[in-house]
Amino acid sequence: MYRFASSSKQTAFRSQTELSNDTIARYAPSVLAESAHSSRGERYTFIPTIKVIDALRVEGFQPFEVRQTKVRDLDKRDHTKHMVRLRHVTSINGDEVPEIVLVNSHDGSSSYQLLAGVFRFVCSNGLIAGDIFSDVRVRHHGDVVHDVIEGSFKVLENTNAIVDRIETYKAITLAPQEAEVFANAAMHLRWEEGKAPVNAEGLLTANRHQDVKPDLWTTFNRVQENMLKGGVHGRTARGRRMTTRGVAGVNENVKLNRALWTLADGFAKLKSNVIDIEELAVA
Repeated sequence: MYRFASSSKQTAFRSQTELSNDTIARYAPSVLAESAHSSRGERYTFIPTIKVIDALRVEGFQPFEVRQTKVRDLDKRDHTKHMVRLRHVTSINGDEVPEIVLVNSHDGSSSYQLLAGVFRFVCSNGLIAGDIFSDVRVRHHGDVVHDVIEGSFKVLENTNAIVDRIETYKAITLAPQEAEVFANAAMHLRWEEGKAPVNAEGLLTANRHQDVKPDLWTTFNRVQENMLKGGVHGRTARGRRMTTRGVAGVNENVKLNRALWTLADGFAKLKSNVIDIEELAVA
């Protein structure tokens, strides 16, 4: 099991086995909200996320991770934005497992949103596809449960293309200078220019022997893990030693994941064009 939040009040949790409703309620109580937030009007169709999850369980999907946005207004804690990552029974084996990422809220800050995801077992990384696929959105009107289930299978079908894209990344080798460019570009996705507490070397650090490889996929995973999980040693603007925090919020987690995937996809296209040009030159 993996806990992603750094405070004593955990708002994110990942398990190697299916999550029960009791576990979900402990870390993301808004998933089990019993009513919509008081700010919602009569046209708002309240369907608790847990009802959707229970229906997805019947269709073969099981939740493995939950995450909830931290809020200062306690009145919104039980209705705020949350994320649930699910796997289908047909996609539970392998090093990279396709997942459905479900995002929702009961305070009006989000419709039901379904995205394609990938979970990499060797480093417990949860990736979210970038611009490869359009996410599915379901408004809080009509037959929400049916529409979300239908959308989940649609996203699941698209994950086959993600697996193919990963194989492409694995076949692309990055020179050390190229990996550094990738890490520097990724750094600016989270921190403002000149304000990053870490450098490219820190983001490229491998946390296990399996990740000491020069291919684009492994480079991407090293950077993604270090950026989102935190724990990288660096220095503040005043020169004090510090350790980066993990990204616990739903919005930032989704945004950074998708941006990193888009960055990797851009590198893959660039490297493919370079290879094509070199092959033509040799010919």
